[in-house]
Amino acid sequence: MTIAAVPGETRTGQIYLYFAPLTFLLFLSTPVAYLVDISTTFMLKNQLHESAVSVSTFRLITGLPAYVAFIFGMTRDLWNPFGLRDRGYLLIFAPITAAVFVWMAFSPLSYTTLMIGVLLAMVTGGFISAAYWGLLALVGQEKLMSGRLSALWNIVSSVPYIVGALTSGWVADHLKPSQTLLLVAFFTLLLGAFGLWRPKAVFEGAYDKPYAKRTDLWGDVKRLFKHKAIYAPILMIFMFQFSPGSNTPLQYYLTNKLHAPDAYYGYYYAIFVAAFIPIFFLYAWLCRRVTLEKLLWWGLIITVPQMIPLAFIHTGAQALWLALPIGMLGGIAAAAIYDLAMRSCPPGLQGTMMMFIAAGNLLAYRGGDLLGSKIYAASPTNGFVYCVIVTTIVYGLIVPVILLVPKHVMNTADGEANPKLEAQILAEIGEAAPAT
Repeated sequence: MTIAAVPGETRTGQIYLYFAPLTFLLFLSTPVAYLVDISTTFMLKNQLHESAVSVSTFRLITGLPAYVAFIFGMTRDLWNPFGLRDRGYLLIFAPITAAVFVWMAFSPLSYTTLMIGVLLAMVTGGFISAAYWGLLALVGQEKLMSGRLSALWNIVSSVPYIVGALTSGWVADHLKPSQTLLLVAFFTLLLGAFGLWRPKAVFEGAYDKPYAKRTDLWGDVKRLFKHKAIYAPILMIFMFQFSPGSNTPLQYYLTNKLHAPDAYYGYYYAIFVAAFIPIFFLYAWLCRRVTLEKLLWWGLIITVPQMIPLAFIHTGAQALWLALPIGMLGGIAAAAIYDLAMRSCPPGLQGTMMMFIAAGNLLAYRGGDLLGSKIYAASPTNGFVYCVIVTTIVYGLIVPVILLVPKHVMNTADGEANPKLEAQILAEIGEAAPAT
């Protein structure tokens, strides 16, 4: 019995056409995107004169809702608002999130206001993210295109990061904080409009197939934790994003230690993220010709030395030149981990699983940033170098995690039928696969 099929080229194009702009707006308006994240850090650094540790602490605390993101995912998998499933979440929570940004825009700027506002936006935005990720993973499984959809979202989500990184310094210098927040509110409202769109290539029968089937709440919880495939990608994404030197320490190292302009930090990340894009296109081509297992090994091994060149820079300009090769080294690994995560979702629990991934991603990002800031502050001379060393060690430890991935999850290429995985899915939802 085949429970997944590859769509025709036209329908594949329709799937891309839906998810591309949806991804763009999601990552342009989310509180963790660079437009919001870097802009708020500049507000904290320049207007409120907070220290590096204080900024990192702000990032860590405002990420609290995302650290328990599985709650949003489980809600998505259980609750069907207005009978519209994922579209219902966009219609409800995008306007609420926009209202939060409007409130922040018209409130006096303070550490407390920013903290409360970003926390609220993280909560309401969590439901939007759960709907997005759950739907993306479900379609990826049902259409046998998790690799291509991983490449798609990585490519498209990179654009808002580049825009945010390039413009955040300019925004900090030329726009009032209230104007920045109102701009984000507008993008969030556009995101909500996607709740009105229902392309057949994405939604037709999507919630009726075996990959979307659930049992009861307790049965779903037991299935989730018994599903061995979930653990490796969660651990991988946590370790991959745990990069103590690449955020606040780098920002302060470039601007305070090397005396580069504030905008250089944004420029560095714009180049860094842009460097991933051609690699993601390469991944979209490779994933249909090479098994996921090989892509994981290749990608993670070449990522290990990614941050080492930053230990040898002496000027901001050198950082900008190195941003391109540094970014390119991480592209295959980033796409492969999310490809693996989509394949590893238990049936009917795509939202829960992918929000575990989101939680691990942000917790590592913010926690690593705070640790890196403390390391940086502890040694005025070599603090940043120590951050790079810790990052490299962690990256090296990711490689053997591949051994924890069940072979049948990663031994096929994108678009290739996987009878053993399909049999497991059918068994999990209580169906017996007929003899062939």
